[in-house]
Amino acid sequence: AASDVYKRQIKNMTTTLEKTNLDEFERLLEESFAKSYSVADIVEGTVVKKEGEGYLISVKGAKTEAFLPNKEIPAAEGLEIGEEKEFYVLKEENDEDGMLLSLKRLAFAQAWAQLNDAKLQGDTILAKVVSIVKGGVLVDVADLKGFIPSSQLRTGTPFDGLIDTKIEVKVLEADPKKNKLILSQRQAVAEQRDQVVDNILSELEEGAVVKGEVVRIADFGAFVDINGIDGLLPISEISWSRIKHPSDVISLGETIEVKIIKIDNELKRISLSLKRMGEDPWQQIEGQFEEGQIIKGTVNKVTGFGAFINIFPGVEALLPVSEMAEENVNPFNTFKVGDSVEVLIKKFTPQEHRIALSIKDINKDAE
Repeated sequence: AASDVYKRQIKNMTTTLEKTNLDEFERLLEESFAKSYSVADIVEGTVVKKEGEGYLISVKGAKTEAFLPNKEIPAAEGLEIGEEKEFYVLKEENDEDGMLLSLKRLAFAQAWAQLNDAKLQGDTILAKVVSIVKGGVLVDVADLKGFIPSSQLRTGTPFDGLIDTKIEVKVLEADPKKNKLILSQRQAVAEQRDQVVDNILSELEEGAVVKGEVVRIADFGAFVDINGIDGLLPISEISWSRIKHPSDVISLGETIEVKIIKIDNELKRISLSLKRMGEDPWQQIEGQFEEGQIIKGTVNKVTGFGAFINIFPGVEALLPVSEMAEENVNPFNTFKVGDSVEVLIKKFTPQEHRIALSIKDINKDAE
């Protein structure tokens, strides 16, 4: 009898152990099919039932049911039990809670997905500039806010004329988790330029007068959009008069008429001139001045070797330090920009764009 009791105990223990192993196996098998979803993922789920201030959603692959709050359901959208839909993951599933879902943010998630596709495929998209901020501009893209750094703007510098304009851009970064969308106008423009540059260059010729938009200003000059490609307008070709910076004469977004002075088909570059749109002042002064003539001028610049005197609009003449006085003088102590001075034309060669002046010779003649 004792032997029978022992056998029954062994059998019961074996059955219990087998059942425990089976339950553990089923649990592990279920977990092996479970998926790990992250914030901003789009998941498929079925509406299970109404639960408090929202709905319970059975998400394919999730360990537990997810929760969809009423506030994350668009007002115009109704839900039915058993309905299958796509949802946006607001909060990830963990050991204590199920996922938190949203329907309102589904459109945003789809927009992020489209932008990421555009990045991967290198597509160009359209963005509307809404404001200028520190370091660049903010834009609207598919109801999302994006940022274009100044370095990625075609102009290199934001300006008020960009606001409310639509520009073509490339996606540099699209991260919905960080709500980070970085774009580049410069890359989009560069791609377009490569596609059309040969055709445009073939239609242009040196000496032609064309209209263009000032799209970038630098210390050395400006870039002007001529039918889709950027031509260089050097600072020396902006004005016959001496200027400190291109922005003294032109501004970003301004449309100007310029003359094409050089086309380099090999390097695919265009050189432009604004000052040559008007008459060369050096030609205008021929016959108006002569050597030995005493005239009045205005100091434009003072250097260690002399001063530059404006004697006619667009014409500067040099007054060397050796011609300022009989004794040695410091030009910076003698003149300042804007001073009106009386000078004598010592050498006059307008065809070489050179005029030399003297003050000490005036004093000699007076003696």
